[in-house]
Amino acid sequence: MTTNQELPDEALSAMAIEWRRKALAGDLHARGIAHELETELRRRTGAPFTNYDALDLRPLETRSGSRRWWGFWRER
Repeated sequence: MTTNQELPDEALSAMAIEWRRKALAGDLHARGIAHELETELRRRTGAPFTNYDALDLRPLETRSGSRRWWGFWRER
């Protein structure tokens, strides 16, 4: 039997999609297999890069914008 490491990327991706469909259809054992295949795909391609420059990391109090919905009930 071929292992996940021996499969080409296209075949591995197709198998992962098929097993994920089975898992979503209710097959209890398919979830684990789909997870293993997807893990191997992520290992090959690497983790996705997060662009931290696009994130707003300022504290909520300093951000400008509309009032929060719970501000109506707060004491002023």
